[in-house]
Amino acid sequence: MGLKNVKSSLPLISKELEKTNSAREFLIKNNRQVIINCSQAIISIHKNDLLSAKNKIKTAKEQLVKLKQKTHGDLNRYIITPEQELVEAVSLLCIIEGKDIPSYKTLKVSAESYILGLLDCIGELKRQVIDQIRIGNSKNAEKLFDVMESLYLMLYPFATFDKIVKESRRKLDVNRMLVEETRLVLTEEIRRQEFLKKMNSK
Repeated sequence: MGLKNVKSSLPLISKELEKTNSAREFLIKNNRQVIINCSQAIISIHKNDLLSAKNKIKTAKEQLVKLKQKTHGDLNRYIITPEQELVEAVSLLCIIEGKDIPSYKTLKVSAESYILGLLDCIGELKRQVIDQIRIGNSKNAEKLFDVMESLYLMLYPFATFDKIVKESRRKLDVNRMLVEETRLVLTEEIRRQEFLKKMNSK
């Protein structure tokens, strides 16, 4: 009963753990930059500054590639949030430009990040609908709401995978309320416009 093998194994394990911890610290420090760039891209989209949004998204993608070079095994969980933010920003931009949202394989993100990012995009679409109503573009508001509602309905079945895609059920519950709130606001606006048309035609 000797400890020779333990003695030789522990230094090797220590080196492996130091390497993993260094990668972990790198990911925690740098994933914030991806998140910040994606957040700024979304803000730019709401300001209708799409060029700035595209530049921010491009930078975020480049940063994410560098992050992934450091990920392996359990460390993959540290890039779920930045991937999720990227999906949200890219999806919103595509919807505003009338383009198809890329697949998760095209974006090179995990399935979990893709679902969560799309769920977060629904909240941003509510803001877009309200903004369109505010500037008197109810037709565009209706189109955006249709996308918002369709996206919610497509994602709803993923509530059953809540243990795998964490927070999916909670986000869906929140989004259900957002969809209903937006529907009410849009319906009120359509009724208001119809009333004004009738008044003006008299």
